[in-house]
This record gives sequence, structure tokens and C-alpha cells, in this order.
Amino acid sequence: MTATLELEDLVTGYAAGWHRVCAVEDLELAWGEAALVAGQQVALFRTGPGEVFAVAQEDPATGAFVMARGILGSRGLRPTIASPLHKEVYDLETGECFGNGDLRLAAFSTRIVDGFIEVEL
Repeated sequence: MTATLELEDLVTGYAAGWHRVCAVEDLELAWGEAALVAGQQVALFRTGPGEVFAVAQEDPATGAFVMARGILGSRGLRPTIASPLHKEVYDLETGECFGNGDLRLAAFSTRIVDGFIEVEL
């Protein structure tokens, strides 16, 4: 942690930025896993050998922490996740909901460094 913290960091107790989560091999292809990243529940999805997405674990429509059990798919070239509860479909890159403009799923940047997945919060 750096000596200079943002106000939000002081309130939450966690530093913003990149966080190492797990090895890429720990995630099965086309399957979701939940992780606690800097105090926040995140759903991770590995859609290809070097392609990982991270979104909030909380379903925007219901508040239930279930998105890691969602159904992966696509709309054209856009990768998607459908909520396992009401089947609302969200863009994995942007968090946009295709069926309800009032809903949005938080989406986080990911990167792979030395075989490990990192998520930016």
C-alpha cells in the first residue's frame, strides 16, 4: 500500500488499483468463479486462453450474489453473461444490460501478469 491514500481507500480500508486474484489455470474455460477482491465480491470468467472478464458478483436486478453462476454467451462479437435468476443479459466488457436500460452490472478491467489474473478496482 502506498503512503498516499484516496479518501475512499481510507473509508473502505482497501487500496484502489490492480489486485492479484489467482492463476489463470485456476479458472476453467467457460465457467464462472467468485472471488473476494479487496473486500468486494467479484465474478471471474475465462472465455479463452488469454481472455478473462471480471464483473460484480451482485445481480443488479435482485441484489443476490450469484453472477458467477450465470450463463456465458454472446451478442454478435460482444461476450455476455446472463443472470442465473431472471436471465437478464449483460455485456461482460461494459456491464450494459441488453434488456433493461435501468440495470447495469459493474465491470472491471483485467490483465494477466506472469500467469496470474489481476483485477483493477
